[in-house]
Amino acid sequence: MWKSARKLAKSRAEEQFSATQKKDKQVLNEREKERQEKAAHVAKLRALRLAKEAADKAAAEEAKANSDPS
Repeated sequence: MWKSARKLAKSRAEEQFSATQKKDKQVLNEREKERQEKAAHVAKLRALRLAKEAADKAAAEEAKANSDPS
């Protein structure tokens, strides 16, 4: 009689542990996905900023060349 109660308790504990591990894995996967999305967003913003800086620099050089009589 005690053996079956122990087996039942052990089985429940294992199920709870398994469920907890599954939930933890899902949370970690969500965090990783969010991190990747954030990194992609930051990379896009950086690329846009660098492109704007390059365009501004080219425009400034062209304006200087057009205004310089030398």
